[in-house]
Amino acid sequence: MPQLRLALNQIDSTVGDLAQNADSIVHWTRHSAEQGAHLVAFPEMALTGYPVEDLALRPSFVEASRQALRALAARLADEGYGELPVIVGYLDRSETAQPKYGQPAGAPQNAAAVLHRGEVVLTFAKHHLPNYGVFDEFRYFVPGDTMPVVRVHGVDVALAICEDLWQDGGRVPATRSAGAGLLVSINASPYEQNKDDTRLELVRKRAQEAGCTTAYLAMIGGQDELVFDGDSIVVDASGEVVARAPQFAEGSVILDLDLPAAGAAPSGVVDDGLRIDHVILSEEPVPAYEAELAGGYAERLDDDEEVYSALVVGLRAYAAKNGFRSVLIGLSGGIDSALVAAIACDALGAQNVYGISMPSKYSSDHSKGDAAELAERTGLNFRTVPIEPMFDAYMGSLGLTGLAEENLQSRLRGTMLMAVSNQEGHIVLAPGNKSELAVGYSTLYGDSVGAYGPIKDVYKTAIFRLAEWRNRAAVERGQTPPIPENSITKPPSAELRPDQVDTDSLPDYPVLDGILALYVDRDKGAQEIVSAGYEEEVVAKVLRLVDGAEYKRRQYPPGTKISAKGFGKDRRLPITNRWRELR
Repeated sequence: MPQLRLALNQIDSTVGDLAQNADSIVHWTRHSAEQGAHLVAFPEMALTGYPVEDLALRPSFVEASRQALRALAARLADEGYGELPVIVGYLDRSETAQPKYGQPAGAPQNAAAVLHRGEVVLTFAKHHLPNYGVFDEFRYFVPGDTMPVVRVHGVDVALAICEDLWQDGGRVPATRSAGAGLLVSINASPYEQNKDDTRLELVRKRAQEAGCTTAYLAMIGGQDELVFDGDSIVVDASGEVVARAPQFAEGSVILDLDLPAAGAAPSGVVDDGLRIDHVILSEEPVPAYEAELAGGYAERLDDDEEVYSALVVGLRAYAAKNGFRSVLIGLSGGIDSALVAAIACDALGAQNVYGISMPSKYSSDHSKGDAAELAERTGLNFRTVPIEPMFDAYMGSLGLTGLAEENLQSRLRGTMLMAVSNQEGHIVLAPGNKSELAVGYSTLYGDSVGAYGPIKDVYKTAIFRLAEWRNRAAVERGQTPPIPENSITKPPSAELRPDQVDTDSLPDYPVLDGILALYVDRDKGAQEIVSAGYEEEVVAKVLRLVDGAEYKRRQYPPGTKISAKGFGKDRRLPITNRWRELR
């Protein structure tokens, strides 16, 4: 059987940075060539970054992408890699689409190209367009209608883009109809908890349906709220794993594949009306060689390490890609700000993390001590600025009571953080978690201020679990655990009034998070939640809090998405809404 050395480069692209993305593609093509690759692939929209959102609707950006692709093809040839076919995702437009109601103006396409000998020798667009969760691809793109197949060293390689594998029909069965020996799918599939297992089973299934070895190449890095975890996979025609790349790590998977020789050039129209677009680059098989590259199998991270890694990558990417060098955190001594601080130190280095303790007259000694201990354990920059003088000045002028008095403390802290941010140039990290955001247990313009919310999509019960994991990991590495044990074990409290604890206002967090997982993440109705074993009175209270807090969530900063349904693009409910599950 013919041999083919395949290079799958899971790289991190930045939306809109065409020049830097092109440099990265050239760099990793060079690396692939040095390793003897015969075919090189890069992720979905690697040249433009992903997702480009409304940039796709700007003709100027579409044209810039097209020009950058042609320039990249010429540059690769100029640098000596013209004979090496390179698959690159980019933003294109359909040359034949007619303006049509319900389609994006300009007919943009989520596309990919094969570059060879200084030319763009084959282009194709994603056939299946996702329109769920964070995806709005019907808004931005028109679908492709071809079945691209490129012959490399006597092997027919079928090509697909992300959703072409996730949906039934289309290019997967068309690959079998075309008689291809290898299917390469380039992807920018965002991270979600447990998605790696789903992804593996999907690739196995599609390989069996396509009847050939299937390579699933994924992007890594972060873009706004999305994190991409890599985890590229190659399986054979029976669904057995041949190679698997690391999670959350940029790099190249290079492996040798024994593939069936191509027959007569396929043509015609196959499954889903796809027209085969077949290009022959090289007919001669690669001379046989014995020292084969196996590609390797990277061990999976355990669940808590995987989530924590996603949170670190998300914050690091947001800061770096937006030009932020340092972050500022209000340190209360509690579990949320402690975990955010640990994530920030791991993402940016402790020297770039600044913490301020802002005690009031209600702050306990142990909370002030826990904040200081956290700083000592992590090595972050730390100072203490009491808010009591400011609080007394406000109270003397306004005479606030009750909830207004409590929230004033939080808003004074928010104002102080933003003032220091302006003065010193750090961005503020908001420490709110998903449980608090769900039920509105946060103060607008107080603890909700900030440029980014690293744990915005993490339920409170998971906050404790991640903190415990991070400390265990430190011990295993012979390091100092970053989070004080007291921050993990003491009852959570906002400390805005004497002896306050969260359970004064909320159910126990395991109960609360269980209800929220059903209502927020799975869209279950009240009766279904009660039927799952939760008390109707508690369910009614939680759902009422969630429904009433939509206006607060809309004003919260972006934050790393780790679940299938985070607050933001995944879950879009009207603020003005009189529907209630329990009346």
